[in-house]
Amino acid sequence: MTVSHEPGGYDCPFCLIQHGVFNDHNRPEDLVAGDDLAFARISPKWWPANPGAALVMPRAHHENLYDVPDDAGHAVWDLTRRVARAMRSVYGCDGSSIRQHNEPAGDQDVWHLHVHVFPRWRDDRLYERHAQARWVSPVERAPYADLLRTALLDS
Repeated sequence: MTVSHEPGGYDCPFCLIQHGVFNDHNRPEDLVAGDDLAFARISPKWWPANPGAALVMPRAHHENLYDVPDDAGHAVWDLTRRVARAMRSVYGCDGSSIRQHNEPAGDQDVWHLHVHVFPRWRDDRLYERHAQARWVSPVERAPYADLLRTALLDS
């Protein structure tokens, strides 16, 4: 049994997106791919040397990895792989990193399972710059979303 850390009355941003509720951090243009079980979007928060990071999550609300059903978990992983491949292709990055956090001790801060997909470049110091992450505007996110969306449609 999993302990829930989601506060009472929590408005899940990833569920709100799917219900058409948007704001500066969550725009319909951020969505890059999806199916009945999972979807991917450009992340609204970037680390200094890793623009165009993406998030992949199940459509159904599952707080974390512990209780996600197998079919949704497989869909998230399959889409994560597709997003990483598309990033490598269209961003020209040297590699990618995948991160997923569970519970407060694991640095989870959105209470809906999600996987971070980061484009990586040599010496980008991703893990040393966590405190330097910043919210980016929809205008900054748009070119990356367009590149990934096009690549994922073609894959």
